[in-house]
This record gives sequence, structure tokens and C-alpha cells, in this order.
Amino acid sequence: MNPRVFVFQPIPQIAIDTLRTAAEVTIYPHLDRMISMDEMIGAAQRHDYLLALHENFVPAEVMRANQNLKGIGILGNKTSMVDFDVALEMKIPVVSIGRHGIPGGGPNKNTADLTVALVLNLAYRVIEADRYTHAGKFKQNQTMALMGVGCSGNTVGMIGLGGMGEYMAPVFRALDMRVVYNKRTRLAPEVEKKFDVEWVGSMDEVFRQADFLVVAVPLTHETADLITARHFDLMKPTAFFINTARGRIVVEQDLIDALKAGKLAGAALDVYATEPPERWEVEVPEELCRTDNVILIPHNGGATWQTRGFMLNTVAEGIVALINGERPASLLNPEVFGGPTRYPDIYGRGPAVPVTEGGPAIYLY
Repeated sequence: MNPRVFVFQPIPQIAIDTLRTAAEVTIYPHLDRMISMDEMIGAAQRHDYLLALHENFVPAEVMRANQNLKGIGILGNKTSMVDFDVALEMKIPVVSIGRHGIPGGGPNKNTADLTVALVLNLAYRVIEADRYTHAGKFKQNQTMALMGVGCSGNTVGMIGLGGMGEYMAPVFRALDMRVVYNKRTRLAPEVEKKFDVEWVGSMDEVFRQADFLVVAVPLTHETADLITARHFDLMKPTAFFINTARGRIVVEQDLIDALKAGKLAGAALDVYATEPPERWEVEVPEELCRTDNVILIPHNGGATWQTRGFMLNTVAEGIVALINGERPASLLNPEVFGGPTRYPDIYGRGPAVPVTEGGPAIYLY
């Protein structure tokens, strides 16, 4: 009988085809809800290998449900996605996306492009205009109903300017927009010149100057709840707030209150405070869903066929290597094969640290 692999969400066909070269594959079929803990445990009991995406965490209960579990694949180099202490105890190898480059720039480039698209949508009220036209309201060619602020001459304020920001900034400059930024460590002068960006010495001043405020920092202990009501009070009432980084960087209720009070013109969000691992399932606040001047999308930054297909195919290749008795290059816990005594911290920040209590361990990174 062939080895059995269970995949926790629907994935691109290229990765399924790779898995099927060595195993029987079962895909969780639902797109409209997360797999439950009970379903995960049941799947672990019936399968030899598991493949989890970013939202799916593999806690001890799932691994212990099958004492003969042979391997786990995860989409993303997140050591917090798996209880590695239990994986070591049970000698379960964990593979990830590997180290080789992702064509087209990968999730950073995709998320940067999406952020630019959101800025353009806010600047030209594209989604509102679509709804307006679908509703049969288009009666005047020069309508004043949907005037936008446009891009040219406006200022993009960036909180952080790393991998994502370096893709975004040149596009904003090409749209004739000024780009100012603040981050923990200022870029070298030659890098600022290359990207044609201006350093602002305080984060508060970025909020004051921005016509479009873009969050582009990772979620860490230092950046959790970084942006609060005080920052929204600094913004122009004509400015827009865009977050495609992580929801927990912002105090979400403070953003909602600022929008309700008219302290900013609108927002665009790809990420939310209640996303896993903060909660098992995402809960987008009803107040945001009822707000017309907010664009809401479902954490779609890396959702291209090229990027997600390539990444998941490399995870699938790692699982196939395990099935074939090989040691995959993308192995995250080499100690199960007698390697280093601790799984590598690929973020260079030390071990992942729990941020909530109760139930399965939940981690920040």
C-alpha cells in the first residue's frame, strides 16, 4: 500500500501531481472554512504524512494522534507552525519550502504589487465605482459622485522599508508619488538614492505627512500593537491607511474607531487581528464589513499561481524525498536524523515565544 498524504487546504495541481508520484493524496475540500482540530486529528490518524499551509498549525495533539506519523510539510519557514519538541520526541521530520529562490520575487513581490493595487483602488475609488455602475447609477459621463484623489503629487508614508518596500517604492515613484519612510535602522544613503525615498526621523511624522500610509514591517514582539489611536489622530482626514503586513501590528478597534469618527478617508486591509495563530479561524469585525470606505481582502498577498504553486511544489518535493528515504534539503529539524541538537531559528530571533495562554501553544512569528 502506498504512503498516504493529507493536505489541510486545497492547493495548486502541480504540487498534488508531485505528491502523487509517490503517495496517495487526500485534499481537505473546503474553501469556505478552516479545518477543525477534530478533523485534523482524524486525518493524522488515517495518514502517514501531513502538509500544512500558513494558517494550519500542527500542535502536539495532532502528532500524538498517530504514533507512526512519518513526516510533516509546512508552507513557509515558520518554526512555530509545528510543536518541534514533540516532533523531536516522535522523530518526525519537518520539511518546508526550501532555500532556493522563488521565481518572480515570491510573496514579497506579490504583496508589494497588491499593496500598490490597493493604493490605486483607493486613489481612484475603483471598487466603489464598480458597485455604482453595477447598481445602474451611471447616468452622467462627468459624474461628481466618485471623484478621487489620484496618485500624482501625493505622499506615500511607509512604516518599514524592507523586502516588500523595496519593490513598492519604485512603483510609487513611477506614479509621481513622493515616498517617505521610517524604520528601526535607516537605509544607507546610496540605497535611499537608489529607491528615491526620503527618511523621516519619527514614525509620528510619517503619519502626519502621509496621504497613503502603508504598513510594511514584520510582526514581532516589538511591532505587535505598534499602531494605535494616537497615530490615527495624527493623520490627515483626507488620508488612507493600508495594511498588507500583519493584522496584529495595528490595534484593530482603534482603526475602526478612527474610521467611524472620520479621522481618515478610508482604508484597505489584507490582514486582520484575529488571524491564526491568534485564533483558529479568522473573524473580520462586522464593523469593518459594514464600512463602505474600507477595502477588505482575504490575506491574498502571495496568492498567485506562480508563487504559491512553486512554493507548495517544493514542500511536496520534500515530502516525496522523505518517502523515498532521502534527507531533504528543506529539512527544518535535522536533529531527527542525528543533526544539530536544536531546530534552526531561521529568523535569527531565538526560539518562538508563546503570546497567548491556554490550548495549543500559539506563537508570534
